[in-house]
Parts: sequence; C-alpha cells; structure tokens
Amino acid sequence: MASPTIAPFSRAPRQITIPPLENGDHLSASEFLRRYEAMPAVKKAELIQGIVYMASPVRIAEHGEPDGIINTWLGTYAAHHGGVRHAINTTLLLGPDDTPQPDGLLFRDGGSCRVDPSGYLCGPPELVVEIAASSVSRDAREKLVTYRRARIAEYLLWRVEDEVIEWFVLEQDEYRPLPIGESGIVESRTFPGLRLDVPAALRFEAGAVLAAL
Repeated sequence: MASPTIAPFSRAPRQITIPPLENGDHLSASEFLRRYEAMPAVKKAELIQGIVYMASPVRIAEHGEPDGIINTWLGTYAAHHGGVRHAINTTLLLGPDDTPQPDGLLFRDGGSCRVDPSGYLCGPPELVVEIAASSVSRDAREKLVTYRRARIAEYLLWRVEDEVIEWFVLEQDEYRPLPIGESGIVESRTFPGLRLDVPAALRFEAGAVLAAL
C-alpha cells in the first residue's frame, strides 16, 4: 500500500513593514529616503548629519511670508537668466548623512548639482536659502556646517525673529559674510546681478526687494 503524500510545510511570506520616520532618528541617507518615501503625508523632513528633523507648524510672519518673498526674488532672477534654475523645498542629496530640504536654492545647468535617476537633486547647488525662526535654530548651526562641508558656494540665512539676514560665501573652506553696502544692498558673487535690499526684505516689502533686483 502506497504511503500517503504529505504536503511540505510552508510559512506564509512575512510582510515587511517600513518603520515610520521619527524626530531624532539616527539614519543613513538611503534609509532616510526609504522611510520618507513610504510616508507621503509627511510634507517636510530632513537628515542633517545623520539625525532626522521633521517640520513643525508654520506661522505666516515667522516663515510663510519671508519664504514667499525670498523665493519670489530667486524665481524672478532665474526667469531672467538662462541656465539658472530655482527650486523650493526640494530634497537635496549631499552625502551619506545629509539630506536637507532647503527653503530655496539656485543652481546652474552643467554645474555640480544634478538631477539623479530617482528625480532628486544630487550634489551642491551654488546657493541655498533657509528661513529660520531665531539664531538658535539648527539652520544657524548644524545646517551651516553641512552646507559648508558640501562646499556650497553661498548660503543665505534669514533669522526672522532676530531681524537679521546673513549671506555667507565660501572662502578657503570657511563661510564668511558678504558685506552689506551703505544702501543696505548685498550682492552675490556667484550670480551676477542677484542683489538683495536687506532693509526692504526685513520690512517684508516685496516690491522694493524686486525693484533692487
């Protein structure tokens, strides 16, 4: 009499779940992107020196309006200068531990910053901009170090509560502030004609900012 056939034992395939991003997580850039992409409801998260930072609610006077003024200024410049591209709140791949999402940036076609096959910006753009609530923000500390190490030529930091705009230029591996003229105008060394009327920006006078440009 033939022995009964016994079906081989098999486990149901284990479903792999991707852990959610959490503030303060220590991750590599690749793992950060894997988790970020699995959370489409998250609008802004960054990896700075291997640590995850997630956005908090945005107030109009502390961030929304100055962000709008600066990005209108950058976008207007890019629109009138061929080969210059402008992006807002775009994930930027700078290295294995750094994936910031600057408030605004400018980069040149054919420069060190390029679009990778996944659609992310990869490499240092020529200029990044951050809108910070105060001088104690990570934008004035950890991000400044990250952008300097990535050799981003210029970094504009608007500390809104402190009513200060600092525009740094990379010189011999250090960021040094660009001088502000007597009229309150500061001009980029990397993008000719990119001029910012600092007093007008601090007063939220968008028309005067564009007039100086």
